[in-house]
Amino acid sequence: MKLLGVNKMLFGGDYNPEQWPEEVWDEDMKLFEEAHVDVVTLDVSSWAALQPSDDVYNFEKLDRIMKMVTDHGLKVVMATPTAAEPAWMAKKYPETLKTEAGGTRRHFGGRQNMCPNSPILRKFYAAMAGKLAQRYKDYDNLVAWHVSNEYCGYCYCDTCTKKFREWLKVRYKSLDAVNKAWNTSFWGHTYYDFDEIVLPDLLSEEFHFGGEEWQVKSNFQGMSIDYRRFMSESFLECFDIEKAAIKKYMPDTPVTTNFMGGFEQFDYKEWAKHVDFVAWDNYPKFGSPESDTSFWHDLMRGIGGGESFSLIEQTPGVSNWHPYCALKRPGVMRLWSYQAVAHGADTVMFFQMRRSIGACEKSHSALIDHAGTDETRVFREMKELGAELVKLGDATLGAVAKAKAAIVFDFENWWATELSAGPSVDLNYLDEIHTWYKGFSDLHIPVDIIGTADDMSQYKVVLAPMLYMSEEGFASKLEAFVKAGGNFVTSYFSGIADRNDRIYLGGYPAPWRDILGIWVEESDALVPGSSNSFVYEGKRHECSIVCDLMHLEGAKALAVYESDFYKGMPVVTGNKSGDGEAYYVGTRSDRKFYVDFLGEICAKNGITKLADAPDCVEVTERSNEKGSFVFALNNSDEEQKVVLPYAVRDLLSDKTHDSTVEITIGAKDVLIGKKI
Repeated sequence: MKLLGVNKMLFGGDYNPEQWPEEVWDEDMKLFEEAHVDVVTLDVSSWAALQPSDDVYNFEKLDRIMKMVTDHGLKVVMATPTAAEPAWMAKKYPETLKTEAGGTRRHFGGRQNMCPNSPILRKFYAAMAGKLAQRYKDYDNLVAWHVSNEYCGYCYCDTCTKKFREWLKVRYKSLDAVNKAWNTSFWGHTYYDFDEIVLPDLLSEEFHFGGEEWQVKSNFQGMSIDYRRFMSESFLECFDIEKAAIKKYMPDTPVTTNFMGGFEQFDYKEWAKHVDFVAWDNYPKFGSPESDTSFWHDLMRGIGGGESFSLIEQTPGVSNWHPYCALKRPGVMRLWSYQAVAHGADTVMFFQMRRSIGACEKSHSALIDHAGTDETRVFREMKELGAELVKLGDATLGAVAKAKAAIVFDFENWWATELSAGPSVDLNYLDEIHTWYKGFSDLHIPVDIIGTADDMSQYKVVLAPMLYMSEEGFASKLEAFVKAGGNFVTSYFSGIADRNDRIYLGGYPAPWRDILGIWVEESDALVPGSSNSFVYEGKRHECSIVCDLMHLEGAKALAVYESDFYKGMPVVTGNKSGDGEAYYVGTRSDRKFYVDFLGEICAKNGITKLADAPDCVEVTERSNEKGSFVFALNNSDEEQKVVLPYAVRDLLSDKTHDSTVEITIGAKDVLIGKKI
């Protein structure tokens, strides 16, 4: 990740001085200096203040803010304030507002409440971004641009309906092709004119499906997937419009927007091609597994082509919008900050710098709390972290991971599995991905997150869990990978449908049947209270979610079901092909299985763990031109022992640790060791 004029890991975050009397600003600057803050993100939510009417702009206060932060030596990430339109705009141009899936046109309020296909709104986007860039282009401390904020929320208005029809004409060329892709002969839904196509919303093809948490399902999944593609592209066009307006005046300054990790509405893999560097907001729920957060960091690195990324938002203490707003315990803010760095972050930034006195985020923590002093626990912890980042300097900037194993993650596949009816309401793409990822994490083996179009030749082991929807070309890529000596692993509910969600005929998983050497005839959903099991390498493991009933076609059964009418049928298989092997796991199993199974495959392929450490200690490695760095993060509340196969110097403590000697890491503490 390259930021102009930056020679250390930036530390700071969202700052909204326009929300405060100017007499408060000087106190902010003193506290920022004390805490070693060196970057602020400005102007995230100031559209109404900067533009009071159609063609009237007022930048006087922002001018004073820019001068103040510049005089105090702060770097600036300049945001465009376009995530929340002004009230006058919504009143004068109500067509700029979003329409919900239930057909209700929203009133003014909230943010990201706009129609992404509104020509009027797009005109205002370009104008605001261009005027900001033209005005502040000569500031040397402006190191990056942050367009809008947390894009989200589909629109179902008449403008989007017309645009969707135009999009379909470009994608499919003809109505016959649309009807074929969506299988509209089902239920007599054949279209004879593009104007007959209405959006797949809660008034037409989509519906809420039961369970404690309602899920959105679709009568025509191909149509709903296409609408998600269209919406993702529509919002991306809005980003590109602002980016182009900025680049006209500041062509060399990097431009990004903030992704949200586990957010399924947009195809971030595609979006990453348009940003100059990947940036994301990390807000894990209290008590969520550390490996879940690690996965999102690795995904952000993966969609960016393996390059470092920006942690552009996290909370210093408590988040105000979780169901239970538990405090970050002492040391956790620092630990999670270094977790981001361990997986590829080149910035440690926060929302927010000063805590708001009103509205929905008044209880969201900040560097400067409502008390307004440096005496809070959060401020003290932030100050200590800031000092450490000054000490680290540029040591780890641009460092990348070098993994020999990869997991395929596909956003469109995520949409497809969520929209599909059956085989089980408990089917969950993210859970399946996280389950396999946790296996690597427990083994302390680094793993990359890649897409179906990415090159696999650099890896020895590639996993594609629950890859339900796949293009035919991916099968050819897999075959070449395996025959060349690679090891491929997939799971139940994989290789079922094409990119239009049309089922591949010829037995599941049809595209990969030859590679895997199996035929899956049917799948049994395990209803609550039912169970099955299998024995793998002498150890019994449980089955859950579904059980695939498969037949061998050249593959070897590595484990079989122990009960029900399919007792004795294969559940885990391996098939040699060329110099490699392809594996299939026909059920969800327990944590121990994934550790044993992946450990065996990695050992066969010479992939070794980074350290001897308990699974509560996370271990990663990053390398750049300055050397290789190992990160060991103790997530537990007790000290832990770690043994590294090489000597390191701890960049934080300056202590040297010899190879194969136990290193003690305190509770919630971190080792950043440079290999020596």
